[in-house]
Amino acid sequence: MTPGSASPLPVVLLPVGTDDDALDACLGALDAGTPAGTRVWLADDAQAGPRGLAIIERWLARTALQADYTRRPRMVGEVAHVDEMLSACGDADVVLLAPDAQPLPGWLQQLSACLARDAAIATATPWCNAGETAAWPRLGEVMPPPEDRERTALACAALPPLHPELPAAVAHAVVLRGSARKRVGGLDAASFASWYAALVDLSLRLSGLGWRNVLCETAFVARGGEGGPADGDMDALNARWPTFTPRLATFLMEDPLRQPRERLHALYAQADLPERQRDLFG
Repeated sequence: MTPGSASPLPVVLLPVGTDDDALDACLGALDAGTPAGTRVWLADDAQAGPRGLAIIERWLARTALQADYTRRPRMVGEVAHVDEMLSACGDADVVLLAPDAQPLPGWLQQLSACLARDAAIATATPWCNAGETAAWPRLGEVMPPPEDRERTALACAALPPLHPELPAAVAHAVVLRGSARKRVGGLDAASFASWYAALVDLSLRLSGLGWRNVLCETAFVARGGEGGPADGDMDALNARWPTFTPRLATFLMEDPLRQPRERLHALYAQADLPERQRDLFG
């Protein structure tokens, strides 16, 4: 992957997982909700089996996205794999998707616009049905993916783009400002085994240098289930960042995103399709 000049939108990075059905759904959602010509990199840490490889081959042959696929001969581990993907993109802005993510229409344009609104934003996380602090419709709860995806995307796009602070970015989908990421260095593959924990650590290092980790409330990326840390990851996080868990608990108890979530409920109820949909996603 050579992220250079083809598109002003961030590069989409998708680490390939072992769940073939989730991969098929993710690629279908990418095609349906992402502008043609967007740069997409499917990077396989020796994970995909024969069916997964066939799904990828068929998708590459028909997609309108500018897509590349690479596969390692041997697995290096989730964090080291993601870190090498990010390093290969240099200082380009990127969006990293979970292998089971399903982006809704307009998602990438909204994440790109979020970065453009505030030069201090280093990471932006969209809403998700299984998004922990960025969860909708209920904070901290895993809900089924939205049934009416276009209506959900339309309602999100109508929210005021205020981009409130999150305790850390969330691993279902996150846009990373390349210049900020390069300032703090790579992911810590020696301390963390999961992207979930490595992303929290990266977010807190960015925050320590004055960057912001925010909610992009105008975008939504669905997911089949909630991500989580590997064994030992939370112990390592708590040792390095002893104030993070109390801050996260306070966020969940005080629920500072209650008002935008309620506003999104109202906008969802009011969304009028398909006329406004064509205006937003045409």
